Amino acid sequence: MKKIFLAAGIIAFVVLSIYSCCKAGMDGKAEIVGSVYHHAKPIPGATIYIKFGVSEFPGPVTSNYDDSVTGPVNSNVVTIKNLHCGTYYLYGVGYDSAIYLPVTGGIKVQIKHSERDQQLKTNVPVTE
Repeated sequence: MKKIFLAAGIIAFVVLSIYSCCKAGMDGKAEIVGSVYHHAKPIPGATIYIKFGVSEFPGPVTSNYDDSVTGPVNSNVVTIKNLHCGTYYLYGVGYDSAIYLPVTGGIKVQIKHSERDQQLKTNVPVTE
């Protein structure tokens, strides 16, 4: 009888681990739609660099990021597709034509298991 309970417990643990585990990365069904703003001003044509599995700023060296997406020149919205649930850091890089300066900044985004096939919207704040 103890062996049956032990086996059932192990099976339940494995199943629960598989379904509750979220590993950030590509080939998923979720999307992050990031709107890049310098204070309240939209920054069109910005690039968002994405780092998988981190919640702290990984630094300004863009080659250290896992992927990037550049938004259209007439929009401050950048869509990153095909993501798994997990934690991501978004690092926005753009140019504010009103002050003639580059602007950068970022934010942590968490895609929960229950959101694994949804679209999440977030603002990506940047500053000079």
